[in-house]
Amino acid sequence: MRKGRGLAVTAWVVGPLGLAILIGSLLHVWSGYTRVTVMSESMSPTYSVGQRLVVERMDGDKVRRGDVVLFSAPDRNIRGAVLKRVVAVGGDRIVCCGDGAAERITVNGKPLVESYVKDGIADGTHRPYDVTVPAGRLFVLGDHRVDSVDSRFYQGDGHQGTVATGAVLGRVVDGFGGALVWFLAALLGLVLALAGVGFGIAAMVVRRKVLPPMPPWAVQV
Repeated sequence: MRKGRGLAVTAWVVGPLGLAILIGSLLHVWSGYTRVTVMSESMSPTYSVGQRLVVERMDGDKVRRGDVVLFSAPDRNIRGAVLKRVVAVGGDRIVCCGDGAAERITVNGKPLVESYVKDGIADGTHRPYDVTVPAGRLFVLGDHRVDSVDSRFYQGDGHQGTVATGAVLGRVVDGFGGALVWFLAALLGLVLALAGVGFGIAAMVVRRKVLPPMPPWAVQV
């Protein structure tokens, strides 16, 4: 009898715990991540047209230089969200460029090493700029510099082409990034929930086995 009671207690502990982990993990993935499809060549060769990316939803204040972010730009007459790389953040001074092989972007006086740009071209538009990024804003560029409409082309918008951190919808993560951890947590929750069901069934079986046999009915002769 004690064995059956122990299995029942285990079922009531493990089952609900697993179910809570499963639901919590799935809700976190649902609310914390999304997937987008690359629609242009502006971020090639890093990302190609048609490629599906995982985006972690986050505030723009948390992004760093080098992050590829998804942001909205209704003030630029752009429909939908946009993918660009953050090159400078609030307080940074970004300067471009030079000519030919000497073409280079500097951030706070230091040359920016950009192994990700297409064909090694740092700018390609021959439009020099010198921008000190206002607080709470970001200077963004595409990796395909000769085929990207980005901060360089909005210098006269009153914000020197920068994007508000509040416009950021999320940051691209490699593979499934942190989402994979939550998927694994959901899998663990599912296993625990099923184990709880198994313990519950085992408790019922054990209890049936230990029940005393019914006495025979009295028969009058």
